Amino acid sequence: MSKMNMRKAYGEALLELGRANEKVVALEADLGKSTMSNMFGGEFPERYFQMGIAEANMISAAAGLALTGHTAFASTFAVFASGRPYDQIRSSVAIPRLNVKICGSSAGLSDFGDGKTHQSVDDIAIMRVLPNMKVFSPADYYETKKIVKAMAEIDGPCYIRVNRNDVPVVTGEDDVFEFGKVREMKDGKDVVIFATGFMVYQALEAAKLLEAEGISAKVVNIATIKPFDAEGVRAAAKGMKAAVTVEEASIIGGMGDAVLEALAEGDADSRVRTLRMGIMDCFGTSAQKYDELLVEYHLTPADIVATVKKALA
Repeated sequence: MSKMNMRKAYGEALLELGRANEKVVALEADLGKSTMSNMFGGEFPERYFQMGIAEANMISAAAGLALTGHTAFASTFAVFASGRPYDQIRSSVAIPRLNVKICGSSAGLSDFGDGKTHQSVDDIAIMRVLPNMKVFSPADYYETKKIVKAMAEIDGPCYIRVNRNDVPVVTGEDDVFEFGKVREMKDGKDVVIFATGFMVYQALEAAKLLEAEGISAKVVNIATIKPFDAEGVRAAAKGMKAAVTVEEASIIGGMGDAVLEALAEGDADSRVRTLRMGIMDCFGTSAQKYDELLVEYHLTPADIVATVKKALA
């Protein structure tokens, strides 16, 4: 299976948006080479604002640009994009519903070498709680590119989290991204696995292992975490014996909680035993390789298989 980089997809989509619309501007907090927003800056230096390591100032400036009719994309590492400028995001972007699009790069555990200070386990919960904020977690390169372009068309604030590493491609270049809708990646009749981000690939791999053991697993990709497709989740869970959620983020306030809320508020036929997988109320740690952290935090296909079996027991 081919691998491609989500950060590159962000940079390429931003550049394409800049070519199509002169009102698109980009701001960066001293990490343009890593987030790949520098692709935009290389072609449109007059519309690219390097703010230094001053995330709160970056968001305030993005809000000001949005007030002048621009669509402002602001990017940095996810842990800094969501945490350091929270007050500015809340007061200057979310409350007035401004056209500011925030990209949280190197999300989850994907910045494996820099450890807990640089790994965003809480960004989904932080951004999800904000009124008026749309939250996205794409599965791969192609979905990232489509979501970034969709964000430019959506009126109001948006947040997208992207993985740092090259990850397998699980969607097609010609697939259509439906804003606010879940997407079934694989059909199944015994259990449904709800996944987001890179965990979609892990869930698909787990489904293969389960099939070999006679367990039929449906895999559902939740790329739009807010607004949440509660009806789509309930429909996917209907008739299942159990459900599992898996995300590369804290299980507290994350995608798994959104699934539980949807199922709890639905009809009895969609209420199935649901187990959550994710970062279990702890911070990350440093490692030599990304895969080491996926093993450490029990986010491998084998771990998903074990959780599915537990849910079905």
